[in-house]
Amino acid sequence: MAESIQGMKRTCRCAEVTEEMIGQEVTLMGWVQKNRNKGGILFVDLRDRTGLIQLIFENTTIDAESLERASHIRSEYVLAVRGTVQKRAGAVNEKLATGTIEVAVSELRILSESETPPFPIEEDSKTKDELRLKYRTLDLRRPDLQRNLKMRSDVAYLTRQFFHNEGFYEIETPMLGKSTPEGARDYLVPSRVHPGSFYALPQSPQLFKQMLMVSGFDRYIQIARCFRDEDLRADRQPEFTQIDMELSFVDQEDVIDVNERYLQFLFKEVLDVDVQLPIPRMSWQEAMDRFGSDKPDLRFGMELVDVSDVVRGCEFAVFQNALAKKDGSVRGLNVKGKGGLGRKQIDKLVDFAKGCGAGGLAYIQLQPDGNVKSSFAKFMKEDEMQALIKAMKGEAGDLLLFAADRNKIVWNVLGALRLQFGEEMGLMDPKDFKFVWITEFPLLEWSDEENRYMAMHHPFTMPVEEDWPHVDEEPGSVRAKAYDIVLNGNEIGGGSVRIHQDDIQEKMFEVLGFTKEQAREQFSFLLQAFKYGVPPHAGLAYGLDRLVMLMAGADSIRDVIAFPKVKDASDLMTEAPAPVEAKQLEELGIAVADRKE
Repeated sequence: MAESIQGMKRTCRCAEVTEEMIGQEVTLMGWVQKNRNKGGILFVDLRDRTGLIQLIFENTTIDAESLERASHIRSEYVLAVRGTVQKRAGAVNEKLATGTIEVAVSELRILSESETPPFPIEEDSKTKDELRLKYRTLDLRRPDLQRNLKMRSDVAYLTRQFFHNEGFYEIETPMLGKSTPEGARDYLVPSRVHPGSFYALPQSPQLFKQMLMVSGFDRYIQIARCFRDEDLRADRQPEFTQIDMELSFVDQEDVIDVNERYLQFLFKEVLDVDVQLPIPRMSWQEAMDRFGSDKPDLRFGMELVDVSDVVRGCEFAVFQNALAKKDGSVRGLNVKGKGGLGRKQIDKLVDFAKGCGAGGLAYIQLQPDGNVKSSFAKFMKEDEMQALIKAMKGEAGDLLLFAADRNKIVWNVLGALRLQFGEEMGLMDPKDFKFVWITEFPLLEWSDEENRYMAMHHPFTMPVEEDWPHVDEEPGSVRAKAYDIVLNGNEIGGGSVRIHQDDIQEKMFEVLGFTKEQAREQFSFLLQAFKYGVPPHAGLAYGLDRLVMLMAGADSIRDVIAFPKVKDASDLMTEAPAPVEAKQLEELGIAVADRKE
C-alpha cells in the first residue's frame, strides 16, 4: 500500500549528495532503478532527474519491519527515505558522480508501487520508437532524455536573458489568426460563433512581428509555438518552437551581429564551446557550387567540382545532352579511398543517384593497383580521360563520381552523395560545431507544380537593390537580402531584411501572381498598417527544437521534445488526433465527408 509523504521533506536530490556530506542525515525521494539483495543487506539505486545514488538497507540502521518491506521493492517504485551519508564499504563506481558514497537508510516510505515497465529505463535505449512513444512518460524517465530536456530549458532561459540584455521586448502574438497563402498547409480551427469561417494556427509570427515594428517596439523576441501541416522528417514536427525576433532601423549586418554574439554566448554557457567570430559567410551560389546544398556541412571537404568545360566536346552523349540544357552542367565528386568498391556497391550508388532525381551516375575508379575502370571510358579519348582525372585531382585509390543534368538535379545528387559518404567514413563529429552564414539567396524560385515563380522565403523579403530592376525580364536572377545560419549541415535559423516600401511590395505581389484585389484580401491588415510610417526592419527565427537537437548530439528532434508526434502527425500516447462527438461537430456546423466518396 502506498504511504503518505506527510512529515518528510526532501533535503536534496539524489546526485546532489557529495562526500562533504558524509555523516549528515538526508531525506531523498525518487524512483528505484534497480535493487540487489546480498543476504540480509539490500542495495537500491535511487534515481531522480539529477542522477543516481546507492541506498543501503541493513538491520543495524533500520527496523526489521522496514527491512522486510524493503526486500519487496521493485524497479520504478517511488520511495522516500531518510538516512545518513557514508563512504561506500564496497566497490566504488567511477561512472557515477555519487559513486564513492551511499546512504544508510533509517526510515523508508513506499510512496507508490509500479507494475513491471514494458521496457528498461536506461540510457541509449534499443527499444523500438513506437513502444517508447506509446509509453512516453516512462521513456522520459531515461537519463539521456532528461538531460536533453534540461538543456532545452537552459537554452530557453539563456535566450531570454541574452535578448533582454540586448534591449528586446518579449511579446506574445496570437495563436488564432488568418490563413494566408505562400507556405505550407495551415492547421485550421473552426469558429463556432462565425459558422463557415476558420482560424489558422500560426506557421510563424511573421506578419504580427512586422506589425510590431510598425507599432514602434523596435526590438521584439518570442519563443513561439508554430504549426505546419506537412510531411514529417527526422528533424520536423507538425508543432514546433521558434526563437523569433525582429529589429527596426537595421540592415542585414545588424541582425547578423547580434545573432553571432547570441550563438557565442549560448554555446559557451551550455556546452563550454568557444564559437569563433565572425562566423564565415558564403553566398547561396557558392554553397550550391561547392557543396550541392544551401545548408553545407563544413566538418569535412569532399567538394563538388564543375568539369563542364573539361568534358565539353567529348563523345559521351550523357555529358553533351546535359550541357545543351539551359542551366545544365557536369560536376564531379572525388571520394578518397573508395576506388576499390565492388560492382554491387557501385550499383547501389547509381540507384541512390536515381532516387535523388538523376538519370544515372557516371564513375571512374582509380584502383589502388593502378588500373582505371570507368562506366564511360569508351566514349573518351585517352587525353580527355586524363584531363578529367587531373581536373578532379584524382589519385590511386580514389572514386570519381559524375552527375550530368540541370544544375538543380546535379547539386541534389552530388550533395546527397557527399553527405552519405561523409557519414559512412566517420567525417561528421557531432561535437565539432561548424557554423556558416548563407547569404544572397534567390528571391524567387520557379514552381513546376504552381507553374509560376514563388518566394523562396516569403513575399515580404527585400530584394537586392541592384538586381530589382531586372525582375521582369529575369525573375530568377534577382537575389534576396536573406540569410540562413547553418550548423553542421542543418539550417538552424533563417531571416531577411523586410520590404518596407509600398512600391516594392506591390510589385512583389504582382510578380508572385497576385492581383491588387487578392493582395488586399489576403494581407489587408498588414498593408493597412504599412500606410502609416514603416521603419526599415529585419528579423530572424531559429528552430529551437533543431538547435537543441544539435547541441545535445541527438539523432532526432523527438529526443528533445517532451511529447512529440510520429510521421503521420499522430500522438501514440494520447492517440490524437481522434474523432469527436457528433454534438461538437453540430455546434460548429461541420459535417465529416467520406474522402473515398
